[in-house]
Amino acid sequence: MSLSNSEEQLMEHLWKLEKAFMKDLLEAFPEPKPKTTTVATLLKRMMDKKFVAYTEFGNSRQYYPLVKKSDYFSKHVNGLISNFFNNSASQFASFFTKETNLSEKELEELKKIIDVELQKKKK
Repeated sequence: MSLSNSEEQLMEHLWKLEKAFMKDLLEAFPEPKPKTTTVATLLKRMMDKKFVAYTEFGNSRQYYPLVKKSDYFSKHVNGLISNFFNNSASQFASFFTKETNLSEKELEELKKIIDVELQKKKK
């Protein structure tokens, strides 16, 4: 199950805040801020999809994510690799490094990440 763009944007704020009341979520948005009813509708849909839950404090609800950001994006990246790159991570990496115009510094950082992962696999 995935999120719409607006749900994803709201989820980003919730991941950052970890726990948030409606006013906290509204404050997190840049101007022009969405209406409270819009955010409430998004939260309801996200609860139905089992991405968000809440704890009640009197009349207020404190929302929190049920899905980790890393799990959500990992699933999407794996889906992307599967759907567009014949399930080949190396085809994806080749496309990513060529098409995103990475700087030499960024490529070096990427190489370090890969080297660390290679060392872990060898153990």
